[in-house]
Amino acid sequence: MSVRDLPSPNHAPRAEGMPIDTLVLHYTGMRTAQDAIDRLRDPEAKVSAHYVVEEDGRIWRMVDESRRAAHAGVSFWRGHTGLNDRSIGIEIVNPGHEHGYRDFPALQMAAVCDLCLGVLSRHPIPPRNVVAHSDIAPERKQDPGERFDWPGLAQNGVGLWPVGVPDLGITGAVRDAASLRDVRAALAAIGYRVAPEGALDPALSTVLTAFQRHWRPEAVTGQADAGTLVRLLAVAQMCG
Repeated sequence: MSVRDLPSPNHAPRAEGMPIDTLVLHYTGMRTAQDAIDRLRDPEAKVSAHYVVEEDGRIWRMVDESRRAAHAGVSFWRGHTGLNDRSIGIEIVNPGHEHGYRDFPALQMAAVCDLCLGVLSRHPIPPRNVVAHSDIAPERKQDPGERFDWPGLAQNGVGLWPVGVPDLGITGAVRDAASLRDVRAALAAIGYRVAPEGALDPALSTVLTAFQRHWRPEAVTGQADAGTLVRLLAVAQMCG
């Protein structure tokens, strides 16, 4: 794996004593790779990532892993906020939902996998903390989205994927209080910030959509149907 340096000025020291225990995967969400790279290196934009992976598999290092990159924004995962301080951020070139979202090429995914394995070898990041930008900021972000090959990464030791969980198909959403409590409890066990019971359903739907983009891409509906509930419980058990 070849990693070339293309420094961004947008970085800062990490908080003293802060562990690096989270890996956040993004898509660039811009029309071209060059547009994304230029923005990540623009001092006025004040955004950056540790790495960028192009569609042909080229990897650029923009910020040293010891430094804090500006990639996560307002974020939450497993009780922690402000995840820039404790995470590594990887931007994966893809135009995203606004500019013609498409599949991630096999060569790109292989490079992402190798890069992630390298990061995981250097930092104590548990599989449950390999997350999507949409997981840590579901109200703002969709990336890297439902076309991203999370199962393939997990099969190679990057992140989590529930194997052998039956697909129950898309059925009507569960609506009884007991089932919704299970949904909220499972989402919280995985790591999402979940509104208290009795809060408006749109907030729950937003978090469910983020879960589905990562772990149930065949049904990104925001609804807690039976198939989603089974997948939720399986992932929550893996995160326990």
